[in-house]
Amino acid sequence: MSLPDDPAVLLEVASSALDGAAERFIAGVGAPSAVAKGAGDFATELDLELERRLSGELFDRTGIEVHGEEFGGPELATGTTWVLDPIDGTYNYSAGLPLSGMLLALVDDGVPVLGLTWLPFLGERYAATMDGPLLRDGEPLPRLTPGKVETSMIGFGAFNVDSRGRIPGKLRFDLLGELSRVCARLRMHGSTGVDLAYTAAGVLGGAVVFGHHPWDNAAGVALVRAAGGVVTDLVGREWNISSGSVLAAAPGVHEELVEIIARVDDQGGFGA
Repeated sequence: MSLPDDPAVLLEVASSALDGAAERFIAGVGAPSAVAKGAGDFATELDLELERRLSGELFDRTGIEVHGEEFGGPELATGTTWVLDPIDGTYNYSAGLPLSGMLLALVDDGVPVLGLTWLPFLGERYAATMDGPLLRDGEPLPRLTPGKVETSMIGFGAFNVDSRGRIPGKLRFDLLGELSRVCARLRMHGSTGVDLAYTAAGVLGGAVVFGHHPWDNAAGVALVRAAGGVVTDLVGREWNISSGSVLAAAPGVHEELVEIIARVDDQGGFGA
């Protein structure tokens, strides 16, 4: 399917779908694990319910298929596809911590052209087309201005220091320590959606995201780009749908973060 001449039409449809699901999202807080997905990772029944509901509505209203976290979907490098995470920050959500949300992006040939991050417990709704502006609750926010790490809060992805995955926990720990020496404050929210939306809005100066899943990253990438921020992977390569990580930040802050990461990573571990 080709994109409409006015992407704002699809943004309005997507916003309406997320608005319609927000009440159910709030009502289900505290839902326990229903599907184990690996060490410390799970889905609740609400993840499954919301993905079915939103996927069905989006396809019925737009004719565009959906790739969701729980049920998968079309491959994302070609064609036009919705990318959905029905509950980002599932551990937070299940525990009753309000730092969780619904993430939705429209990806065209692998490029996020729309991004939406709904944070129902916080009463905040972030949305943008790729050309901007970034909207918070329907109102445009100013574009990001250049900044410095020393005066910025930086969002940092959660980790286990003993993990031996794509980006080992010890390497993440070393970066955490180095950043703690130079940035104003570090924040670990447990939600990629929160970190990227707040980077786009200028609340955070930047965000370090170790995960590679497109349903976690695509919406926030669209928001940060729309706001005038810089988005790459952790070693400074331009972000794409198959990237293994995300480094998103305001201009200036991003360049400093790339340099800091390079100092820590003398073996190329962050390039996974």
